[in-house]
Amino acid sequence: MSTKSLIIGMAAMGVVALASCSKKETIATKEVITNDSKDQAAANKQLVLDFYQKMFGDKDLSAVDQYIAPEYIQHNPTVADGAKAFKEAAAKWFEGAPKTKIDVQHIAAEGDLVFIHLKNKNEDGSLKSTIDIFRIKDGKIVEHWDAQEDVPKEAANAHPMF
Repeated sequence: MSTKSLIIGMAAMGVVALASCSKKETIATKEVITNDSKDQAAANKQLVLDFYQKMFGDKDLSAVDQYIAPEYIQHNPTVADGAKAFKEAAAKWFEGAPKTKIDVQHIAAEGDLVFIHLKNKNEDGSLKSTIDIFRIKDGKIVEHWDAQEDVPKEAANAHPMF
């Protein structure tokens, strides 16, 4: 074997080795990103579950101080922006209301958003379906959207709304 062939062969093996290392490094990086994303999604879901039970189940207004960022953006047209405005609105909603266990039907997270679907009762005891979407930043809820609808008494199927 000539020196030239030996050098070309060694160079080819080096390229293969580098490509192999690079591929393993890329796979490891993707696994870390995927695991970090899953961990963050799980943490965000838990944050929303804890907030929701404390705020809406236990009627504990200190949940606002613990979980809501001061610059909170509110998309519900009946409540002003900001943690303070949300806390003031909730104080009125909760007057005389008993503590309840939140009935979560579904929860999911994607990126910095958490989606929660709940079964609620209206004051007259009828059911209401609520979907809330929260945006999380630095461990605080910074933005909120919601949609609520009364569950009809009659439905074309056996599983309306839930």
